[in-house]
Amino acid sequence: MNFVVSPISAAWLATVRRDLVDDAGDRFEPFIAEEGGAQLRCCLRNAETGERLALVAYRPAGTAGAYREIGPVFVHADPCDGYREPGQYPAGFRERKQVLRAYDEAGRIADAIMVEGPGAEAGIRQLLERPEVATVHSRAVLYGCFSFAIDRA
Repeated sequence: MNFVVSPISAAWLATVRRDLVDDAGDRFEPFIAEEGGAQLRCCLRNAETGERLALVAYRPAGTAGAYREIGPVFVHADPCDGYREPGQYPAGFRERKQVLRAYDEAGRIADAIMVEGPGAEAGIRQLLERPEVATVHSRAVLYGCFSFAIDRA
């Protein structure tokens, strides 16, 4: 089964940058990264030292009710090229353990598994093959932050 990886949308980011407010109502405040390594949710790679970033509150689509969370994510403070390989698991996340949360059509959690490295694609396919699964979110293991969405191609 083929899948599509979706970072935080450029349209959402454009609105946040224009209005200077995120999903929690907090002010958009850019900063210069003193060190690299922050996982960027706009282009799905690690930030480099000296890049202009922002830490914003984001509410991913596909969830509802008590499962509709707002959480912190790092993004480029200015427009970037975005993620260019939507049919592939992001290389910048491959060596990190991720939790894959599957959500049903009502936006409730249907299942969750942990993946890493070469097991990522198998885990994605395992969840997306289930008919009740509408979307899958990849999240950081330690902090639970949203990384990207995964849907059937």
